[in-house]
Amino acid sequence: MTFADFFHILILLGFFQGAIMSVLLFFSKKRSRPNRLLGALILLIALACLNLYLFESPWFTNNPVLNLLGNLIPLVIIMPVGPLLYFYIKSTIDPAFRITRKEKLHFLPVIIDLGTEIITVIYIAGLFLGFSMPEPSTLGLFIDDYNVYADIPRWGSITVYLWLSARYLAGVGPEKSSHSQWLHQFIRLFLVFQIIWFAYLVPYVIPSLTNKVLDAVDWYPVYIPLVVLIYCLGIKGYLMAPEELPVARKSVTPPSEEVVGEAVPLLLKAMEEDRLYLDPELNLTLLSRHTGLPQKTISLVLNQHLEKSFNEFVNGYRVEAFKQNIGQLQQDNMTILAMAFDAGFNSQATFQRAFRANTGMSPREYMTRHLEKVAKTGK
Repeated sequence: MTFADFFHILILLGFFQGAIMSVLLFFSKKRSRPNRLLGALILLIALACLNLYLFESPWFTNNPVLNLLGNLIPLVIIMPVGPLLYFYIKSTIDPAFRITRKEKLHFLPVIIDLGTEIITVIYIAGLFLGFSMPEPSTLGLFIDDYNVYADIPRWGSITVYLWLSARYLAGVGPEKSSHSQWLHQFIRLFLVFQIIWFAYLVPYVIPSLTNKVLDAVDWYPVYIPLVVLIYCLGIKGYLMAPEELPVARKSVTPPSEEVVGEAVPLLLKAMEEDRLYLDPELNLTLLSRHTGLPQKTISLVLNQHLEKSFNEFVNGYRVEAFKQNIGQLQQDNMTILAMAFDAGFNSQATFQRAFRANTGMSPREYMTRHLEKVAKTGK
């Protein structure tokens, strides 16, 4: 077996790895929305590996029917990869994130990936309709040139969305949880691949060097790292622990005034005087034990009267505690994460999400505005 044969098989294994991980991610119950986005991203990369494998296989290229099908069925669909990785980051940080009609516009550049298929369909239709069409060899040269230069916007698209993703994570702030570390690792993995691709792309798009590059190393310097990327993204993304999701509110009968009158003072006392929210392990059971109220009563009063879930109720106090103690960040050289833990939060991701929900901005944005206000007013 030659090295080329070995790499060829490795590319095929990359496709199977990506296809399997995509299925697992699509049907995973935990963090379904982020996992589906990641699954779609990995599937697109896996299909690109399949395309290289097929067009490097004589049994495929020497068969006219299979060769035609290969030119009609788009397997290299790269333009959506950038938006998918950006939306994956956003949906992982913010469970409420949805791909709306506005977000769907990000996928319009996929038309660049479909260029060769559209050209082939137009050519075949023209032949059937009796139009005078160029020689097949001329069409083949045009498609080859198109595929070369289509890689420029593909590389640029992924690079731009990597920058947007990195900026989004920077706006959330430095995080030290395993979940946040994975997101930063996710960005770094793609960045390394982009650097490798760029080093290959520069000589590849120079007409006098294109064939020399392909003859010397083919596409393996790009696709081998791509296989590694598939493996890392798929395994790590699938194993990530699920994020804490907001408690769903059920449509039930509102509590009576008597129940509200008894429960609300006890709940407020538990938070404002006893400061139970400082306990990172606080849950409905502990709050019920402390107040003497049944868990169902607490949930009913919070959801129907105060219109908050248990997490929203408790985290609201934790956010206020963090805001009141911002001065200590400078006095005691405390980090934002340490302050969040002191306020009762047990994870950076939960803190970031709760803070943004309560204030409409990230902790770092809030802190910057607070310090600017103090500098201007002296208060």
